[in-house]
Amino acid sequence: MTKQTYDESSIRVLRKLEPIQLRPGMYTRTTDPTHMVVEAIDNAVDEAMAGHARSIEVTLYRDRSVAVADDGRGIPVGLHPEEKVPTIQVVFQVIHSGGKFAKGDADSSYKFTGGLHGVGVSVTNALSSRLEVEVKRERKQYRIVFAEGEVIEPLTVIGNCSARNTGTILRIWPNAKYFDSPLLHRGELEHLLPAKAMLLPGVKVLLNIETATGFDVKEWHFSGGIAQYLDQMVAEDEPIAIAFCGEKYLAANETFSDGEGVQWALAWVAGSGGGESYVNLIPTMGGGTHEAGLRDVVFNSVRTFAEQHGLMQRNVKLAADDVWAKLRFVLAVRMVDPSFSGQTKEKLSSREAVKLVGVAMKDALDIWLNEHVAEASKIAEQAIKNAIDRGKTTKTVERRKGSGVAVMPGKLTDSELTGPNAELFLVEGDSAGGSAKAGRDKETQAILPLRGKGMNSWEVDQSQILANQEIHNIAMSLAIDPHKLDSDMDMSTLRYGKIIILSDADDDGSHIQALLLTLFFRHFPKLIQQGHVYIAKPPLFRVDVPAQGKSKPPRKLYALDQVELDILEARLRQEGIKEGSWTISRFKGLGEMDAVQLWETTLCSDTRRLVRMSIGDVAEAVETFDTLMGRSHASDRKELITIHGDKVEADI
Repeated sequence: MTKQTYDESSIRVLRKLEPIQLRPGMYTRTTDPTHMVVEAIDNAVDEAMAGHARSIEVTLYRDRSVAVADDGRGIPVGLHPEEKVPTIQVVFQVIHSGGKFAKGDADSSYKFTGGLHGVGVSVTNALSSRLEVEVKRERKQYRIVFAEGEVIEPLTVIGNCSARNTGTILRIWPNAKYFDSPLLHRGELEHLLPAKAMLLPGVKVLLNIETATGFDVKEWHFSGGIAQYLDQMVAEDEPIAIAFCGEKYLAANETFSDGEGVQWALAWVAGSGGGESYVNLIPTMGGGTHEAGLRDVVFNSVRTFAEQHGLMQRNVKLAADDVWAKLRFVLAVRMVDPSFSGQTKEKLSSREAVKLVGVAMKDALDIWLNEHVAEASKIAEQAIKNAIDRGKTTKTVERRKGSGVAVMPGKLTDSELTGPNAELFLVEGDSAGGSAKAGRDKETQAILPLRGKGMNSWEVDQSQILANQEIHNIAMSLAIDPHKLDSDMDMSTLRYGKIIILSDADDDGSHIQALLLTLFFRHFPKLIQQGHVYIAKPPLFRVDVPAQGKSKPPRKLYALDQVELDILEARLRQEGIKEGSWTISRFKGLGEMDAVQLWETTLCSDTRRLVRMSIGDVAEAVETFDTLMGRSHASDRKELITIHGDKVEADI
């Protein structure tokens, strides 16, 4: 092996946009260029949201370039006081620059935006082969052109315009080398743009698509806002009750900043439920804590109404899914400083959003239900019917087949409900198991602590596998017998919809994961094949951020690994929080987490991170497991380590 020199020359400093170009996946979605174009659209949306733009126009050209235009104020073009170059150049070339970072100031241009990731159009520029910008402001028209992130045509004045004729036009040529596919996802844009129009009543949004004969033009304008949009969503569904729409924005207090609040539109229908959520006009396709807040409010209000009006039936217990199943909704949250799970902002992770939705909506929903008793009764009766149907389909488990009695392992702390919505956590160690028991949702989450690393079951015969006590306990808890992938195994007795492996974020934890995955793949393969097996990703770090005045209470933030910790600290610096005022704790294991921390990071379905296991090529998977777990494959493992050992990050 060639010996590598490690000296001063080994340390590389990334300049300007190099971090984005070197690791684009850390900043945007790299399957296609859609998200980097959306960053440019969001800048136009922020101008409209701040009340300075009335029109947003997106044009898709046949040469795969995209133009985004707005009639806002235009990006500033004067010299930046610190960088000593035109400000527009700073915006497109410097990561963590922009007007959004001053949003806590009284004169901030952007009080509510899609977060403080601080990359935005600098990502668009970095990942474009060419980017042209034209700005109209202060009676002049300006132009600047970039290629591969560098200025190739400096800022120049190209004409004059009237004082009221202002705005910004970007034309973007995405660089195909950074993406799996060079094609934009047109369907995503055609869903996103009308949603932006819906959340900006009075703003006109256009999409122009160039064809061989001209342009196809689509235009969206919702004068009725969110209520009109919901009407279109449910137009083909039979309504159970009239729609409940409203909004509430809060005055500054110890918990929330002035102007933070929620806009909502809810409708219960005879068909299936579902909805859309947004944070500062950013679509959160992965949901998050604001949807968790809506779910809590709706469930508690409908359950309380049913109880107060004598609608509940004996031995029927409502669950949140019973109320949620028929609900169609649009939820738009406005927050000063939202946090998302990743730069693509598809899932909100701000825990204060749960309380924000509750504070804004609860009283209004309670009043609406009691003012519309007929509709509210239909909603409650439908939820009760769902609960009864759910009870009929829940399977009773028989592990001792002669006795007809279900016998569960003594170490299992079971959930109140079983079935598709229930979860079984296989937890490493009794200490972590204790915290998990205390922090779990007792209704749907069961805990089975595991002792030690367990057995390598790869070469154990199917008939002998249950002789191991730990594996026997797992099988009893699941109510599933060992089987092969091609068997006609009856999976209807499965007691939990999710089996979640929860181990420490270290090498021993990874070994436990490997042993359990070996067990499931070899002896319970249909659990993986049908998507029931998951791995939980607990965080390595906790960051305690002190209070920032009366409007910003203390916060607890979590980072999955060192990379996330670096990004989180960078964001805190961008917020203007004093360096060193926050404290960082590293979890040595799950046992160090108390019940609240374990709930916030790993158990709560709205803030945890799970990775679903799946089976790809079966023959290839068997060969890999043979190499890694087979007793007779020591030489193959040695060869594998020799080839790939330098890629492993291990605590040694």
